[in-house]
Amino acid sequence: MSRAAEDSEVAAAEAGPGPVAAERRGRPRSAAADSAIIEAVLRLIENGVSIGELSMERIAREAGVGKATIYRRWSGKSALMLDVMRSLDVQGPPPAGDSVRDDLVALLEFLRRRGLAKRSSALLRTVVSHVQAQPELWAEYHNAVVRARHEALLAVLRRGVANGEIRADHDLETLADLFIGPMLARALLHEWKELPEGLAEDIVDMVLEGVRPRAESAAG
Repeated sequence: MSRAAEDSEVAAAEAGPGPVAAERRGRPRSAAADSAIIEAVLRLIENGVSIGELSMERIAREAGVGKATIYRRWSGKSALMLDVMRSLDVQGPPPAGDSVRDDLVALLEFLRRRGLAKRSSALLRTVVSHVQAQPELWAEYHNAVVRARHEALLAVLRRGVANGEIRADHDLETLADLFIGPMLARALLHEWKELPEGLAEDIVDMVLEGVRPRAESAAG
């Protein structure tokens, strides 16, 4: 495709979904092109490029595709970044349901291992720094990915309350933050801090120690 033709196609994509754009978006997508574009964004972020510096031209050049190829797939950079974040998401194992403590440790260990992954940490730090400018990006990611994990954690905490392992006089949303907060702080805000083995167990045991039913309450 000539440069003039490609520029014309990009202009049509940027102008909005007219009949021609709608027809193009209806074409079967190439999985190879999708992967190449997402991989290009990941490489650029790993190399320290901020979201503000990520232009469609730069992404296309890194991916070895035309800019129009990107616009046929995503309406803009925010939509592309959402799929980039989704590409890094790995579904954690469902809680076993045998022990509240063990289930909490498993959930936090999953976060610890993700924090050790360079790509996940680099991407999330970059996105968090960009949240104030593009809040809809984080909101979409939260609704698509984070919410399911948060609900899984709340389900474990509710089970802990129901079976008497956790006191019922605590707000579970706040309690969930106490479990997750230390891991996220190290992974996102203090990346120079280590995420050693056993950290998940330490966090869970420290928090559970403070929220276990008191002896007099249990006796009564």
